Amino acid sequence: MKKQFCSAAYMLLLLLSCCLTRSLQAQTTCITGSVIDSATKQAIPGVLLHIDQTSFGTSSNALGQFNWCKLPIGKQTILVSCIGYETLKQTIEISENENSPITFVLRSKNIQLREVAIEANDIGQSMSAINRIDVQLRPTNSSQDLLTLVPGLFIAQHAGGGKAEQIFLRGFDADHGTDFFVSVDGMPVNMVSHAHGQGYADFHFVIPETVDRLNAVKGPYNARFGDFTTSGAGEFFTKNALDKSMIRFGVGDFNTWRGLAMVDLLRGKHLLSKATEHAYIAAEYNYSDAYFDMPQHFSRLNVFAKYTGQINEKNILSFSASTFSSRWNASGQIPDRAVKQGLISRFGSISNSEGGSTGRNNVNISLLTNLGNNQTMKHQVYYSFYRFGLFSDFTFFLNDSINGDEIYQQEKGRHIYGYSGSYERVNFIGNKKLVSTLGLGSRLDRAELGLYRSKIRVVGDTTVSGNLFQQSVSTWLDETLELTAHIKMNLALRFDYFYFGFQEERYDSLSGQAQKSRLSPKANIFYTPNASLQFFARAGYGFHSNDARSVILGLQENSLPRALGYEVGSIFKPVKNIIVHVALWGLEIENELVYVGDEGVVEISGATKRIGIDFAARWEIQPWLLFDVDFNYNHGRFLDLPEGENFIPLAPIVTATGGLTLMTQKGLSAATRFKYIGDRPANEANTVQAKGFFLVDALVNYQTKRYGIGLSVENVFNVIWNQAQFDTESRLQNETMSVSELHYTPGTPIFIKGNLTYYF
Repeated sequence: MKKQFCSAAYMLLLLLSCCLTRSLQAQTTCITGSVIDSATKQAIPGVLLHIDQTSFGTSSNALGQFNWCKLPIGKQTILVSCIGYETLKQTIEISENENSPITFVLRSKNIQLREVAIEANDIGQSMSAINRIDVQLRPTNSSQDLLTLVPGLFIAQHAGGGKAEQIFLRGFDADHGTDFFVSVDGMPVNMVSHAHGQGYADFHFVIPETVDRLNAVKGPYNARFGDFTTSGAGEFFTKNALDKSMIRFGVGDFNTWRGLAMVDLLRGKHLLSKATEHAYIAAEYNYSDAYFDMPQHFSRLNVFAKYTGQINEKNILSFSASTFSSRWNASGQIPDRAVKQGLISRFGSISNSEGGSTGRNNVNISLLTNLGNNQTMKHQVYYSFYRFGLFSDFTFFLNDSINGDEIYQQEKGRHIYGYSGSYERVNFIGNKKLVSTLGLGSRLDRAELGLYRSKIRVVGDTTVSGNLFQQSVSTWLDETLELTAHIKMNLALRFDYFYFGFQEERYDSLSGQAQKSRLSPKANIFYTPNASLQFFARAGYGFHSNDARSVILGLQENSLPRALGYEVGSIFKPVKNIIVHVALWGLEIENELVYVGDEGVVEISGATKRIGIDFAARWEIQPWLLFDVDFNYNHGRFLDLPEGENFIPLAPIVTATGGLTLMTQKGLSAATRFKYIGDRPANEANTVQAKGFFLVDALVNYQTKRYGIGLSVENVFNVIWNQAQFDTESRLQNETMSVSELHYTPGTPIFIKGNLTYYF
């Protein structure tokens, strides 16, 4: 059945792709133009345009441009809308002959759900509408907050704030990114064959105030995403321009400090062209001792610079560079029995020498080109240099009763080279619109990896040490056909090729190379009967790669475990001021081979199946008061284990987030938010459970043209809760026998922070 589905999808894609070579029929009723921001003069992508009281619609491309054909002749009223901007209503004359280019200028404003329309011309608009609402309304004081903007996503930190967060989404404990792909401005964040864990996604190099928008997707239905995209993906995009320069200073409990500066470098001047250009630099420093008995001495420095310019009428160039470094101590995961016996406090530690350091430098260049005749092209190249060192102790004296079980994981230096490109063309089959996109990408990772025994941060014997060489090449074809004015079908096919290479420094038997490929078909269909309702059905294959060190050991059969996802759902507006998204979904993943960086071994887990429901609602109670809620239910089991022993450890079952946001025209804003996760199994037999929690946060801000002041309170009711939780076998120094029980990192107690901002 799977082979038949792949073959049918492949043949249909080949048929549709032939349309790429067809010449466009002469269009006598076309209008072209662009949409720009009134303040920055920057192009605005993803703007919806439609003729009032009709089904004729289109959207601006990545260049903020549109080419809109087969329109009715005569005077037409055009509605131009985008979340975060005032809806523009403009009457134009459309003639049979050539029409002059039109520029629509939009002014920013507070979000009003009454103006949000569900458009048939944009098959991803409904979810992106929720994404845009959340980015503008939800507070983001740290890079960790940015990840939780993805509806239904939870995170947990267990290494003093310096390590990448543990990610939970759609019934997955995605570890640090194994089953959730993250990118920033098209540059991947996840690390392949990382020293600590496969897919490791350290997002801390992003300054939250620089983020402009988010594109969150769930499931493996989009051909643009490959490796690690099983539960979903989060694409973050930084601002192309600053409205104002700013300086911000924050202070909080636990000796917490933060400084931020963002400066517009051009201020209306020009650098490479006479057209619109913007450049800015942002720098951030964080310090905190955190709430543990042992001060964490956490420090992080981020610097980010970006240039965006319209080189000419057809090309937009973007260049960014950033540097990030961080150091910290950590109290680690503590055994429940040690707290109950009074050996340590809840915020104490068994091992006082955990912690680490990391850093990443990035260069990212992209060029967007309008080729004319409804064709656009994008080229992007990026480079990252990364380093990582982490001291951890999970089992204490289980393996070594004399020196203890501390380990040191290291990446002395990782070089990442990448390219991605895409070509898009709009064609017509008769009067049916066909959007064809062809993509190509490649990524190369070279790294020195090591796992060592250590004692009080003194590195000892080597467990694994060697050089990684891993490269992937991918190509994909995506076809979206307008079957009717209300129905669109999307078919896509993605091909990924991987080369795995690892040279162990001491043992040739642990060295080797392997090659593997994966073909992933996708299918989506959307029915949008009106501007308030859309139904969708999706199906597709995805995968995540496994660590190169597990692949070259001869365990290649499932080195790219395939995931089959499927879902049906709807996005609708029951009334003008409410938007709702609901989806019923399922996901099946093959047997996985996972390299466990903490032990330097390969673990094998069986096939799993997950089903669930996602519900998201946004309600504009008043123009100045908005309520939001996300509810997720997930049910997952191993397929090859006996009933009662087939639970998926740490897989979330019930999660919910939501809150009230108040925004006035006079600069006052406030919000109260909650998050809930239920108890869940910590092992396959459910004999140990990870404890759930319900937390409430609050904040208030007041802003004028020159100044801003803010106050936030995390965990308002000072709830006792756990962040990262594991069922771990460990032995304390005074014990003769090991114990397997819940080990956890305590969650944040009540945490008050304030900040002052000066705009110039």
